[in-house]
Amino acid sequence: MLQLKDIKKDYVTSSETVSALKGVSISFRQKEFVSILGPSGCGKTTLLNIIGGLDHYTSGDLVINGRSTKLYKDRDWDVYRNHRIGFIFQSYNLIPHQTVLGNVELALTISGVSREERIQRAKNALDRVGLAGQYYKKPNQLSGGQCQRVAIARALVNDPEILLADEPTGALDTVTSVQIMDLIKEISGERLVIMVTHNPEIADAYSSRIIRLRDGVVIEDTNPFSPTDEERECAEIHAREEMELAAAVAYAPTPAAKAAVMKKKKERAKMSIFTAFMLSARNLLSKKGRTTMVGIAGSIGIIGIALVLAFSAGIKGFIASMQDDMLSGNPIEIAETSYDLEMLSGMISASMKNEISNGKLPDRVYINSLVEYLAKMNKDSEAAKIENNITKEYIEYLKAMPEDFYAAMLFNYGIDLNANLYVDFKYDKNSEAENISIERITTMYTAILTESDFSKYASYVTALAPSMQQMPNNIDYISTQYDLVAGRLPSGINDIVLVLDSKDELSDLLLARFGYYTQLEFTEIIKKATDDTYTGESGLYRDSFTYQELLDENKVFTWYPNNTIFEKTSSIPGLSKMTYHSSSEGFSKDGAVDLRVVGILTPKDNISFGSLKSGIYYSEELTNYILEANAGSEILDFVSDSKNTFSLMQSDMSYGIRYDYSYISYDGIERDENSEKEVIGLVSPTISMMESMMSAMGGGGSGSQTEYFETLQKTFIRNLGGNDIPSKIHIYPTSFDEKDRVTGYLDDWNKKEGVSEIKYTDTLELIIDLINTMIDVVTYALIAFTSVSLVVSTVMIGIITFVSVVERIKEIGVIRALGGRKKDVSHLFNAETFIIGLLAGLIGVGVTYLLSLIVNLILDDIIGYDYIAALPPLQAVLLVLLSIGLTLISGLIPARSAAKRDPVVALRTE
Repeated sequence: MLQLKDIKKDYVTSSETVSALKGVSISFRQKEFVSILGPSGCGKTTLLNIIGGLDHYTSGDLVINGRSTKLYKDRDWDVYRNHRIGFIFQSYNLIPHQTVLGNVELALTISGVSREERIQRAKNALDRVGLAGQYYKKPNQLSGGQCQRVAIARALVNDPEILLADEPTGALDTVTSVQIMDLIKEISGERLVIMVTHNPEIADAYSSRIIRLRDGVVIEDTNPFSPTDEERECAEIHAREEMELAAAVAYAPTPAAKAAVMKKKKERAKMSIFTAFMLSARNLLSKKGRTTMVGIAGSIGIIGIALVLAFSAGIKGFIASMQDDMLSGNPIEIAETSYDLEMLSGMISASMKNEISNGKLPDRVYINSLVEYLAKMNKDSEAAKIENNITKEYIEYLKAMPEDFYAAMLFNYGIDLNANLYVDFKYDKNSEAENISIERITTMYTAILTESDFSKYASYVTALAPSMQQMPNNIDYISTQYDLVAGRLPSGINDIVLVLDSKDELSDLLLARFGYYTQLEFTEIIKKATDDTYTGESGLYRDSFTYQELLDENKVFTWYPNNTIFEKTSSIPGLSKMTYHSSSEGFSKDGAVDLRVVGILTPKDNISFGSLKSGIYYSEELTNYILEANAGSEILDFVSDSKNTFSLMQSDMSYGIRYDYSYISYDGIERDENSEKEVIGLVSPTISMMESMMSAMGGGGSGSQTEYFETLQKTFIRNLGGNDIPSKIHIYPTSFDEKDRVTGYLDDWNKKEGVSEIKYTDTLELIIDLINTMIDVVTYALIAFTSVSLVVSTVMIGIITFVSVVERIKEIGVIRALGGRKKDVSHLFNAETFIIGLLAGLIGVGVTYLLSLIVNLILDDIIGYDYIAALPPLQAVLLVLLSIGLTLISGLIPARSAAKRDPVVALRTE
């Protein structure tokens, strides 16, 4: 039952108050056809909107089924419009981008009806109004009469108690008007129909009751109704419904079923998020061109950020692809003495920063204290110095490391083979070969270089032509990085190999040092490098060796024990003198080891940082043999004696290690030389650049000089194989996962109680961290720069969304008339901005991947890496989400303004 009690409606403007209704009281039957007549502006449409819940009265009361609406909330009005009211509008108010079926379904969707039932009921309603088979046409494909039939079907589909028609035939021709009115007349036999019309003839012909309005009051009612009997009938109906509900709940088998019955009974009016998305998607599809342009414009900022991230990830990927390769050249190192690189890096960074002091007075020159700076640097360097007490127990712990943690391990005992290794040496090709030590060859060539124009580079013979070195203890690991180009792989103590550089070259200094050149050929190399008038007529210069020459079986390197090459002689009482024999003439072969080059290795094409540098390498078996053979030798006892150590430090003492040799000088003169006062001249210890720098910063006093010579003493002993505890250990993992397992294993040692902490150096980790940090800084800066375009696109999408709100005002009114909530309207436009954001994000990511593909194809041949621009999938997803988030934010204000639109005004807006 519907009853209006003294309904008044005032419209307040800034200048006046207009009374549209001035106390209207009407009661309606459950089933009748009521026509409301009156001149324009008398309040007909206002009365209809109040009955339909689209507009609210200023005073009075609207009673629905015996319940006052004074306390109705927005949700109650939404449910009322959705379940009790069906609207038929003069201008149809169909949503243009929806199909006929979709327009009719909308009211059921808001009611929460399932999809299958919704489609069936919508088709039944369309069939009833004569539109069978027209389900999937758009409104612009129908005639006016057909559009009005769709509107009627939409009004009836939810089986409302009241059908409201506002000038339903106002836009139709006479024939179509009759058809529509016949249909409405038929419907009035089932429910209450209230029609507003200007046409008294239609009212007289079809209505069972005519109410006339003038100036906001009822002036005539042809069939007034007293609500007494109707109220009683309504009460009976409500009681019966309550009994049916109670019975249904009582017979429900489970608590879940009981809840389902109650939920089904509870009326709702709520548009699903899916429906909002579908409506918005169809609206956007109806404007494909504009939607695409907006998506492209919104994607510009995403493309900028995505490209920055793609290059950042690609460069990091390039570095990561090199990491396993770089691990070979940068193994984990454990050394007796080293420096904390991370701390030193921090020190250098801090020293580069300019400190600004406040309060400095003008017209003064302030002092920069270099003394204070050096003192601080010395203090900091001491703090950064690492002293590890490597013990046999620790070595055993390392050897017990699981083999799947690493590929190879190298124990470096500081052995220098130059003094103990002898090879045949010739002055020229025709001269008789003399078997002399590598140390003697090195000293001779250094002297020759000193006599030439190349004198200032004489020391480079030692610096750039390293001694024969030990290779890691896993030949299979070596084979993964190096190709065998000649000969075979080493398999025993007597086998050595030559390792070429990436250009398949060996240095002339190294070949000269190990006796591959005659002295005249080496002199020719010097002449070619220093003499501008050099013609090469002598034919002595050679720029290559054949594999057969380098693998010559007659080329033998012989290693002799210390007691063979050093001879102890008597001297001043209490002191001893040692003589070093640089020629093997008269040597016993007892304990000697012959070495031959059995193979030549070159780095594989994909290896940039191998575990071996260009040079000559021997096996771990030879190292172990040297340590055993030289243990307790006389020279080691001699150098270990503190008195002899002191004598070696004095330049004016005539005892120490005697070293006589002869050679033919640069100008062809034979010279005899001897060196007996300093151990440095015999076996030069390797002092790193870092140690030299730190020694210089230490001050150079007597204390530091003593410490320096003690270091030389220890180094000399190690050079001759006198210490069976390694000074350095290199561990070669093949991947970063393995490296992490190795460092975890090393950290476990330091967690033990009662052991000295052993620190290791992970150079590669520090380098990679520094590089990645720099990349991140650049990435953040570029992202900040490109984010400006995101802000612009966000504002633009907000404007576009506002335009869409203006364009879809009538759709807003329709949704509200069908029972849609304010939230549903807001969701409608939020869904639209979500779709635009998704589209912009997908376009941005798609364009980025396309550009990345092009860039990768162009740069692949240049840098040798396939994916220098590679946007990670996770970041691509995050960018799409960012795009969606920004567009949602940009659409919040327009969506909120749409939700606040007055549905009555919205329905009137064109």
